[in-house]
Amino acid sequence: MPHVTRAADRFRGGDPAAGIDTRHAFSFADHYDPENVRLGPLTACNEERLAPGAGFPPHAHRDVEIVSWVLSGELTHEDEDGRATVVRPGDLQRLTAGAGVRHVERNAGPEPLRFLQMWLIPAEPGGEPAYEVVRGIADDIPYALPRTPAVLRVRRLGDGERTTLPGGRLGYLHLAAGAAELTGTGPAVALTAGDAVRLTDDGEAAVRAAGAAELLMWELSG
Repeated sequence: MPHVTRAADRFRGGDPAAGIDTRHAFSFADHYDPENVRLGPLTACNEERLAPGAGFPPHAHRDVEIVSWVLSGELTHEDEDGRATVVRPGDLQRLTAGAGVRHVERNAGPEPLRFLQMWLIPAEPGGEPAYEVVRGIADDIPYALPRTPAVLRVRRLGDGERTTLPGGRLGYLHLAAGAAELTGTGPAVALTAGDAVRLTDDGEAAVRAAGAAELLMWELSG
């Protein structure tokens, strides 16, 4: 049976007094669940909710690939030199921390911001930092991380449409929006927005949308 993390069961973190509400799907920082640690190179999948004006001040990362996906609102990213980039729904942001990088993430817009941030461990430590934003990422076009054995696909499904994740590899599915049903891994499992599924067996999982749905699908090695 797949391991399903329900949106309502995510560990709550962040700093509510500062307008930061974080929902962790994996063990993270002070939250440790031995039954729910990293899956292959994927070590975090956090849903961040930032009030207007809230954000994370300059902070450092190293030896991690950080992929962000905006659910609603606008994410402003600032690099060490103060250059700012605005990331919107449909855009994919990747930050390769390499041997070390500092940045700022904040909600500079007038509306609440919700975004997913996924952390993956690179195959080799060190290297030069890198940054990329893919605007309006196309449906079901594989996005391969350059330093990590992981591929991300975004699927936007209409009512009754179906997609599959091939067997024989690790997989992680996150339902970003809508409702769907997971099959092919045992009894059918109903999913709603914010639910996530860890896949570790050899079966071919299938997801069928119940109305319009948006799905993030990681294919992982390791």
